[in-house]
Amino acid sequence: MTSNYTVTVLGLGAMGLPMATRMASQLTVHGFDIAEPRLKLAEEAGIRTFASAKEASKGADALLLAVRNGEQLNDVLFGENGVASVLEPGAVVILGSTVGTEAIPATVAKLAEYGVELVDAPLSGGPKRAGEGDLLIVVGASPEAREKAAPALELLASTLTVVGDKPGDGQALKTVNQLLCGIHIAAAAEAMALADALGLDQAKTLAALEAGAAGSFMLSNRGPRILEAYTEEGAEVLSRLDIFVKDMGIVGKATRAAGLAAPVAAAAEQLYLLGQAQGLAAADDSAVIKVVAPTKRTTA
Repeated sequence: MTSNYTVTVLGLGAMGLPMATRMASQLTVHGFDIAEPRLKLAEEAGIRTFASAKEASKGADALLLAVRNGEQLNDVLFGENGVASVLEPGAVVILGSTVGTEAIPATVAKLAEYGVELVDAPLSGGPKRAGEGDLLIVVGASPEAREKAAPALELLASTLTVVGDKPGDGQALKTVNQLLCGIHIAAAAEAMALADALGLDQAKTLAALEAGAAGSFMLSNRGPRILEAYTEEGAEVLSRLDIFVKDMGIVGKATRAAGLAAPVAAAAEQLYLLGQAQGLAAADDSAVIKVVAPTKRTTA
């Protein structure tokens, strides 16, 4: 890994900026964001910023994308101001988002026209872990594309799992991952709401649960934020609730396509949809407790 390797990060938000900053410690990093304050923060972190996504992408060895869905992926790469046309043959596009498997075949085919490969590498871990190079990344890509993307991926991931040799494999595993994560967050919210309804101290209940068989990563990670949901400010937004509306929708499509019943996942999806309908879309996903229990009860 040397500074001769250039990676472009499009989108310098909650995840993009810490990832770009992490990679800039050893690589040349170019960045673009539509928000001027994010560009300023990036520049302060040693990232070279540009006035447009196309300018930032020229000459990059790798392009790291964090987009919301397949439609946005297509627009960023092939839309009116799409960047695929300025990528050099041999470059790779690293897709770090969860978009589902449906959008992947067409993206791979279109990129091939430019001599560019897709590295399907959905990631998880949150902003703090992104800045520390402690992300979980699952990868589906050809061995050659994985090798080209390695300088970037190895800096970002503490756990890098190769799922398969074709794009789409990473999305498939991440869909399974999101099924569990979405259910675990909803279950943690229900548990904390029940503790309150039974007159228990929620903080003490959370500590007790974490130490026993009911403990999980999501309980420990989201639990403290769930307890902040009723404060005036609410929990800090580290993962928006509407992200799980999207992700559980992807899970639902995948299970139906496979002819597989997934009633628990479907129930969790309904909680996130209700939260979105109640105006919680931009809140942290821990606010899903307010769907189960709109107000916190006064405990003894």
